[in-house]
Amino acid sequence: MHSRPDPALRAVALPAVARAMVAKLQRLRAHPILNPAAFEESWRDRAGHAVDPDHRPHLVAAVDWLARAQDAAAQGAGDEKGKGGVARGYSLAWSPMCGSCAWQPPVPGGAGEIIPVLYSASRHLRRSALADRAEYAALWELDLQLPSGAMRASWTERPAPSVANTGQALLDWLAAFRETGAGIFAGAARRAAWFLLATLGEDGVWRQGRIQDANRHAALFDARAAWALAEAGRRLRAPECRAAAARALRAVARQQHENGWLPECSGSGRQGALAGTVADTIRGLLEGGRVLEDEDLIARAARAAERAALAMDPAGRLPGSLASDWRPAASWGCLSGTAQMATIWLRLFETTREIRWLEPVDTALRFLKSTQNRVSTDPGVHGGIKAAYPLGAEHGAYQLLVSGTAGFADALLRDERRRAGIAPMVATEAA
Repeated sequence: MHSRPDPALRAVALPAVARAMVAKLQRLRAHPILNPAAFEESWRDRAGHAVDPDHRPHLVAAVDWLARAQDAAAQGAGDEKGKGGVARGYSLAWSPMCGSCAWQPPVPGGAGEIIPVLYSASRHLRRSALADRAEYAALWELDLQLPSGAMRASWTERPAPSVANTGQALLDWLAAFRETGAGIFAGAARRAAWFLLATLGEDGVWRQGRIQDANRHAALFDARAAWALAEAGRRLRAPECRAAAARALRAVARQQHENGWLPECSGSGRQGALAGTVADTIRGLLEGGRVLEDEDLIARAARAAERAALAMDPAGRLPGSLASDWRPAASWGCLSGTAQMATIWLRLFETTREIRWLEPVDTALRFLKSTQNRVSTDPGVHGGIKAAYPLGAEHGAYQLLVSGTAGFADALLRDERRRAGIAPMVATEAA
């Protein structure tokens, strides 16, 4: 005799099955066979694109791509070109985020890195319109600031605060205030700094405003926010912010292993740590140490950066995910993480004047150049940097991202100035 199924169990099982079916259909819909543009670019990517020994053609192509990303977001919002937020990226294949092959909508924290880069590129390339674009993007971010001073984590009816997004926005508003002198940016930066100050634990760890899949007790996710708080303490003449930043960065330093590894840079359940997250943490230690004049923090950043350089393969590919012994935990390469590390190595050279930091820079930038398509007639492809190599890797498959393209432009700009013997930029000119 068969027992009848429990209706309550059936009510739970059916939605779970439906979700699994939808996910499977979405993966099928995103397959490159059904997306000719993704299929074509995948083949081109494997062969590699033309590399110019001069940085300028690659830099201009990347900056122009960033400008088109902002124009696409403005068009989607019905705004004037060059004003407002910036698209998160461009999808070469169908995606749940934006449907068919198209520019992705802007998201909180998704394009903050573009603002300091545009200000720097404006001066370096003598293109004043880029500074205007940076200012409009900074103004757009003001609309996302919550009454608490925090930046929202995502587009939801009940917006939640995000420490990471607040830290990036703080760097953006400090850059905009330095460039324009506008009090509206100083006010926004001050409110953001007070949120970070008020929510930092006595042990130097932020537990409010943490992304859902992150370890709730990890300090390392927010090293970049600590750097931003240190910058705010200096720029806004707020010693309490400086002291809080030191407390947060020391909490990061306490967790570093002898081999330079920075633990808990991965979300719960993830094998290894994403290279981009590791790079963010190293940058936070380095720049925070610089602002605080803390040689120990700089040395710790250097130790991790040295191991990251050894983890990069001879072709210039940095594994997309790293294990705690710095061995690859993924077969694909993280392009945004590679670009960030190139900037870190350049910053270490600027700080220490040690030639050894330039050795991985040339290799990394040459590889990144070989992934940049500068002949495509697709405005979403021409000049942008993909999320990963190969293009169809599990992380950010068939996407070009603002974060990676801005990081690439930052590294090229810094290295071009170094080659020309021009004084280095201050860190937050291209944060």
